[in-house]
Amino acid sequence: MEKAYPLYRQAREQDQQQSARQLLRMAYVQEALGHYPAALYYLSTAQAWQPRQATWRKMVGLAQEHRLTGYPDTWRQNLLITVQRYYYRLLQGLLILAVGGGTLLLIRRRTADRAWWATYAAYLAAVGVFLNLLAPGRVGLVARPRAPLMAGPSAGSAWLTTAAAGDRFEVRGQQDIWFRVQWQGRDAYIRRPDLLLVE
Repeated sequence: MEKAYPLYRQAREQDQQQSARQLLRMAYVQEALGHYPAALYYLSTAQAWQPRQATWRKMVGLAQEHRLTGYPDTWRQNLLITVQRYYYRLLQGLLILAVGGGTLLLIRRRTADRAWWATYAAYLAAVGVFLNLLAPGRVGLVARPRAPLMAGPSAGSAWLTTAAAGDRFEVRGQQDIWFRVQWQGRDAYIRRPDLLLVE
């Protein structure tokens, strides 16, 4: 398995070929070598591609073993993973219904009353809420040990804590050379080279 890792990496980086199965294999190779931050990165990327409870449990286990933050093991997280697993299929169905309903209303615009148009507008609003609230968020993993987490986007801001390699944060935005992340219910900032985005 260890000898196959360079081939997996070449297929991913140079040939632009990637699958969740390949990412999981790369993660297990890195874990066997003792490189748990790299293992967590590949597991996170596989989870982004194909959300699964088993992959998340593996991530939680590694995080607990190394005392990392950002890997909740709650019923809400399990529900979110289930929603994310079917998110794109559900979204596709909702959009097909929206296009079909809009087309039907345009064809019958002379006979369709205002109640149908109001129902259609409410449906579109619900789809918009679905898109914004349940869309998978951007996350990043701390790439370097002892990365400082700051209260503002500058080196002169108040120091909040030191993040460990492998800590996981939800990325809320970017400002200059800083990522704005969610930390303990508030905004914090970490330098871009210290955080590896999960793509």
